[in-house]
Amino acid sequence: MEGETSVAESVTTPVKKSTRGRKSLKALDAEADLVNIPDDETLFQRQYYSIGEVAEMFGVNQSLLRFWENEFDIIQPRKNRKGDRHFRPIDIKNLELIYDLLRRRKLTIEGAKDFLKKNSKAKEHFEMIQSLQSLKGFLLEIKAAL
Repeated sequence: MEGETSVAESVTTPVKKSTRGRKSLKALDAEADLVNIPDDETLFQRQYYSIGEVAEMFGVNQSLLRFWENEFDIIQPRKNRKGDRHFRPIDIKNLELIYDLLRRRKLTIEGAKDFLKKNSKAKEHFEMIQSLQSLKGFLLEIKAAL
């Protein structure tokens, strides 16, 4: 029995976690803050953005953007003859609002639709919150520099 090893000792290969399927809520929370949308001045310099560029800004698949376009009336990208979608800066701002409702606030699709219907000033409130957050960041930078 000297040369024998138990089964537990011989199996030391680490179990690799699958990357397929849905992401966990913890992973979605971590990715919710990774949205990389340029500031308004830079965003509005161009008239249109391709669906690939917009998907990269939000860190989502293009199919998800197409799905949101079908579900929410406030997203209306222009389509050329070929059928390619071109998002205007206002569409990107609306996508940012929808992204916030679905990914950060964890509303369902139906809940987000109801929220947008009931709160006609939801866009204004969202923009105000964003401007206050940027002001807070600016003030924290000044505080850190002192």
